[in-house]
Amino acid sequence: MIAPLVLLALFIGGWELYTRVSDVDAFILPAPHEVAQSLYDDRSLLLSNLSVTAQEVGLGIVLALLVGVLLAFALHLSPPLRRAAYPLLVSSQAVPFVILAPLLVFWFGFSVFAKLAIVVIVCFFPVVVTTLDALRNVDPELLKLMRTLDASRWQTLRMVEAPAALPAALSGAKIAVAVAVIGAVFAEYTGSEKGLGHLLLTSTPQLETARAWAATVVLALFAVALFSALGVAQRVLVPWTRKDRT
Repeated sequence: MIAPLVLLALFIGGWELYTRVSDVDAFILPAPHEVAQSLYDDRSLLLSNLSVTAQEVGLGIVLALLVGVLLAFALHLSPPLRRAAYPLLVSSQAVPFVILAPLLVFWFGFSVFAKLAIVVIVCFFPVVVTTLDALRNVDPELLKLMRTLDASRWQTLRMVEAPAALPAALSGAKIAVAVAVIGAVFAEYTGSEKGLGHLLLTSTPQLETARAWAATVVLALFAVALFSALGVAQRVLVPWTRKDRT
């Protein structure tokens, strides 16, 4: 824990030193102390917009986890469906997001549903891939044991395959956290009146660069907090994946 803090301190110190010794204008690159001042002065504005973005990201992650897990189980249980749908899922990730997001906003309007749809589309693919891989790599000896015990397909799925897939699904959600924040911000860029993405979009033309950097810092801290929360949830929900430490 100390090493990342030291590296962060060195980065901030170098940034502060650069802004002092160079002639760069503050509205182009504000110094860290100016960003910190904006974090304090604009704290109410930042928190109110964070609540909007956090709602979009949080609900989007939950929906992506639900959709991704259900889709992974469907693909696992139906090989014909997997052969037909999996290549389409992979190719869907090649669709330029900058084209898809405005179309979704035009379809759903400037409502929270458009932003949720964008976050879910961005996030569900890592959940599907990690969960499906876990289902397909269940220990064969466990499956053989369930057949020996004359277990039904549902019992095998519930007792063996689902517990094996849950850690992978949460790992996929952790991977999706970073892109979820990016997706929510871009959705707010496309059309929104609130949120940190909207605040970033409006602060730069107003030459409030320090406020824009402060919003970026809040977004980064939120993403780290959400990633850590998913890590805690993974340790609590799937304790059998934890390794013993001496």
